Amino acid sequence: MTLIKQIVARMLSVVFTGMSLAEIVDILIPNRQSAFVQRRRALLILSRVRLVAFTFAILTPLWIPVDLIIFDRALGMYLAALRVLASVAFVLLGLSYRSADSISIARWGLVWLLSIPTVFFLISHPLLAQFAITDPAQQVIAAGYAFLPFVMVAGLSVFPITALEGAALSAPLLLAYLLTGILGYQLLPFASHLGAQWLLLLLAVVSTLSGMSQLHFMSQLVDQSSHDGLTRAYNRRVGEEIVAQQFITAVRSSGPLALAFVDLDNFKSINDRYGHEEGDNTLRNASAALRKVLRRGDVLVRWGGEEFLALMPNTDAEGARIALGRLRDAGLGLRPDGSPVTASIGVAERVADGASQWSELVEKADQRMYMAKQSGKDKIIGIGNQVLMDSRVKA
Repeated sequence: MTLIKQIVARMLSVVFTGMSLAEIVDILIPNRQSAFVQRRRALLILSRVRLVAFTFAILTPLWIPVDLIIFDRALGMYLAALRVLASVAFVLLGLSYRSADSISIARWGLVWLLSIPTVFFLISHPLLAQFAITDPAQQVIAAGYAFLPFVMVAGLSVFPITALEGAALSAPLLLAYLLTGILGYQLLPFASHLGAQWLLLLLAVVSTLSGMSQLHFMSQLVDQSSHDGLTRAYNRRVGEEIVAQQFITAVRSSGPLALAFVDLDNFKSINDRYGHEEGDNTLRNASAALRKVLRRGDVLVRWGGEEFLALMPNTDAEGARIALGRLRDAGLGLRPDGSPVTASIGVAERVADGASQWSELVEKADQRMYMAKQSGKDKIIGIGNQVLMDSRVKA
């Protein structure tokens, strides 16, 4: 027990050291991560669910000869039938979710993965309790059935999960193990069963901490590979993937999806006159200003050079106008000479523009941005090529 407590303490220090409050909350509570991280997490969870399911589908029936040799014929046949059913269930699970990338679907995959052995455990324990198991070899094999929940709880450590997800997923296994003891179906002495229950709880904590550590590490890697190093906006490669995914989601839900194409005015003159370092500072400040006015669920992409794309899910044309109004009030920072940074902005919205593909939505916003450039810059042009507002703000 002392060793387990030391492991828990060590993992707590490893998981939380050097993390900000926001990062800690992200690994405690589900759905706090960005949509891009959630999608990557879902794909990883589902791939491991299928791997574990197929592995257990192969291993589960391989134990049938041992049961038939060690136990009475009737008990061995019952257990063999149970193992065949479990193996079939694992195969069906392994064949499922092959094209899914939703975190909610991934959670259901984990639920089904743990449900199969939980049901197996709840059926096999009362079944074993009905037969006299006195032979030492039988007792050894029967004890293996008693520790099935430990295997499954330990398996949680291979999945990138939050604290609440770990608690919710391990709770049924903890309850099932406790229930067998209360109902008198335990294969170990009751005192040993209670001690094992405590060990199972500690193992669940360790596995959850391991999953949280995986989630944090994965989020850090995804963040580093998906963001532009200068502006901290998403890079274009990842941005295109996010826009495509959000467009599909909007189509499925028949919801709005607004997009703003932002191009900083006269940016080349900053580099030519003041140098690239000042140009980089201008880009950083503009990106920070854009992120400040966007909501948590919105996405900012550095599309190229001084071009940014602001993606606003579940936002109609009016909502996008309001968001850009906040940008007009806040400003995009100052140029090296003290004058305000301005931008030409084109706005498009999936429903209002009747866009059938994400690339069409981006193209419409891009065209309107060029219209703003050609008509004098420092303007926002929206649906129907209407000039929405002058984006110039007070310095």
